[in-house]
Amino acid sequence: MIHHMPTSDQLTIRSIGSRLRAALEQEATRRGQSLNKTVLALLAERLGLAESATPIEYDDLDELAGTWSRSEGTRFDQALHAQRQVDAKLWR
Repeated sequence: MIHHMPTSDQLTIRSIGSRLRAALEQEATRRGQSLNKTVLALLAERLGLAESATPIEYDDLDELAGTWSRSEGTRFDQALHAQRQVDAKLWR
């Protein structure tokens, strides 16, 4: 036997963590909205259900810009160091 729970317009999200909570609060402040409205808007936007309904297509990496710490950037550069060396024999 399958039991169906009644549908509800409310949802509880648990264990979001302090970093996610802070990011959501920051976004709510940026938008000038309540935390609840911001979360609903973000979900609707991500799922293509926003009122604007025009999907945003990205063709660049702008959303990643500035996300690495200085030490992560340094490690990345060090990992690519060997690949950045020019082989003089190949360029004669």
